[in-house]
Amino acid sequence: MELKEYILILRKRLILISSITLISTLAAIILSFYVMPPVYKATTTLFAGRSNSDSNNDNIQALYSDVLLGQQLVKDYREIAVSRSVLQKVISDLKLDMKPEALQSMISVNLKNDTRILSIDIESTDPKFAAVVANKLSEVFIDAVQKIMKIENVQIVDKAVIPDKPEKPKKMLNTAIAFILGLMVGVGIAFFLEYLDNTLKTPEDVEKYLEVPVLAIIPDMEEGGKRR
Repeated sequence: MELKEYILILRKRLILISSITLISTLAAIILSFYVMPPVYKATTTLFAGRSNSDSNNDNIQALYSDVLLGQQLVKDYREIAVSRSVLQKVISDLKLDMKPEALQSMISVNLKNDTRILSIDIESTDPKFAAVVANKLSEVFIDAVQKIMKIENVQIVDKAVIPDKPEKPKKMLNTAIAFILGLMVGVGIAFFLEYLDNTLKTPEDVEKYLEVPVLAIIPDMEEGGKRR
C-alpha cells in the first residue's frame, strides 16, 4: 500500500478518528479535573547510618565497608518503618481513626541511590494530615530503630512540610496521554475497518484488485451525475 492510500484512508475515516480522540481526551479531562480528588505528598528524609562505635575507623576500606553495610541496614530500616508496631504507635499518638493497613497504604519508603538517605512519603487528600503523619512516623521510626537495632545514628535530615500543590492527579499529563492514546486507537480502528472492507468502490479498485479494464461507468443521477 502506498503512502497516498494511507492518507486517503485517514481522510476517509477522519470523523471516526476525531471522535475517538475527542471522547478519550474529554474523559481524561473530566476525570482529572472534576472526579479524581487531589492527592498531596509530604516527605521527610532521614540519614540512616551505623552505630557510632562501629564507624570510628577512618581508613578508606573501612569507610567503603561502612557505606555498603549502611546501605544494607537501610533496607532493614525500610521494613521497620512500615511495621505494624510502628504504624500502631503513630495511630495511637495522633489518635487516628484508622487501621495500620490503611495507614501503610499511604506510605512509601524509598532509598536515595548510593546513599544512606531514606525518604518517607505520605500521600493523602489532606496536605496537613500528610505532613503531620510523616513527621510523627519519622520520630516513632527512630525510636524503634534505637530500641530494636541498638543503633542511634539515625537522624532526621528534613522534616516534612505541608505541601502546597497536589502530587496527583497530573492533569495535563493525563490529558496529553489520553489524546495520544485516543488518536492511536482511532487510527488503528480506521485501518482495521478498512482491512475488513473488501468491497470495490472506484474504477481504480476494479483495475487494481481484479486486474481487468473498466468498460463503462454508470453515473449516479441522485448525486448530480457523480459516477459510480
